Amino acid sequence: MLSLLLPAVAIAKQGTSSSAAPSMEDMRLYDIANAASASRLHKDVAKLVTFGTRHTLSETESDTQGIGAARRWIHAEFEQISKDCGGCLEVISLSDTVTGKRIPNPTEVVNVIAIQRGMLDPKRVVMMSGDIDSRVTDVMNAKSISPGANDNASGVAGAIEAARVLSQYQFAGTIVYAALSGEEQGLYGGATLAQYAKDNDWRVEAVLNNDMIGNIAGINGVIDNRSVRVFSEGVRIAETPDEAKERYFSGGENDSASRNLARKIKTLADQYMTNLDVMLVYRLDRFGRGGHHLPFNKAGFPAVRIMETNEHYDRQHQDIRVENGIAYGDVIEGVDFDFNAKLTALNAISLASMAWAPAPPTEVTIAGKVSANTTLSWQPSDAQDIVGYRVFWRLTTEPEWTHSRYVGKVESFTLNNMVIDNYLYGVASVSANGNASPVVFPGAAGAF
Repeated sequence: MLSLLLPAVAIAKQGTSSSAAPSMEDMRLYDIANAASASRLHKDVAKLVTFGTRHTLSETESDTQGIGAARRWIHAEFEQISKDCGGCLEVISLSDTVTGKRIPNPTEVVNVIAIQRGMLDPKRVVMMSGDIDSRVTDVMNAKSISPGANDNASGVAGAIEAARVLSQYQFAGTIVYAALSGEEQGLYGGATLAQYAKDNDWRVEAVLNNDMIGNIAGINGVIDNRSVRVFSEGVRIAETPDEAKERYFSGGENDSASRNLARKIKTLADQYMTNLDVMLVYRLDRFGRGGHHLPFNKAGFPAVRIMETNEHYDRQHQDIRVENGIAYGDVIEGVDFDFNAKLTALNAISLASMAWAPAPPTEVTIAGKVSANTTLSWQPSDAQDIVGYRVFWRLTTEPEWTHSRYVGKVESFTLNNMVIDNYLYGVASVSANGNASPVVFPGAAGAF
């Protein structure tokens, strides 16, 4: 394929490390891909359903009903996982008092997060999130039974299960497992955690927002347990006018950090998982809808939404009832736990690979205007987990990276006889253990 697409290309050898390229796979990730337990996920979702409703405005004092009881149970689960791994998790409740269109009176919105600190670079963070809160047809109804089994006990249970699996390992970077509140009322929990990340100088490399990861039967009649959607913004919502002008003339509309994070997740699934096809959806979210990755995007962090491919709208945001022979409501019978485990595993390998990989390259630039050659440059790093870099390229019409070359531990690389106008380019950091960072597109458009 290379000779057909690029007949005149000769790759520059100057500046290349003489050492061999590291393996492109990490055998530990095959084990992680098979470690999520459907039975444990079933148990956790069943427990979350018992709280009646987890509406953001619901009961907080009861030990058995409402969102307060739910978040205390989640906190206890994370604490037990930490105890089992010798205290490897720091479990905290993170809250803010908010009001808004769907929160008419000041209300404390509380997230529960577990932090697994990195051994080499603890300020570099990858994160998995799910939403605690649930709702029925009336978004302001905090009283009626609202099991929220798929939306979104499946995502919270996935974050808890990922913590169980990954707490058995140590990582270079930090992993955060987050159960967020206030999603249905206005994405408040995500905004609170994004601000906390900024206040604590976290370098957030990836946020994997899991919202509905347990349903396989779509309202379109399709039953599908082998595909998953990953949504990502194309142009950064946090882009400045000057950055927009630069992007307009140099490209990058399809290469935000979030978009290349999504591509990284698909690459990992293709390598380490069987019978799971990742559908990259090139838009922020479902048409006209939103999710808890948006507050992180607004804060300038790479964030994507992971969810089932075929939604069943009769099972979302509905009062529990039977009407004209149709059963409505988000009940546990609508969750397929083998599928829930599969998507949890997708998260787990993605978190692990990126936490084991080095930080993405910074200050990536590209040069080659009116030239036969293209040169990529980046800020050199003395991080001990970086053994080298890999450069990537693809045709401008290709949705995913098609070609790459390991170039060693250098700070620039020239692709001879590759005209800058005809391709898109990027670079990733590589570790000795076979893991690589997401690809970084040059300039502000693709910066992590």
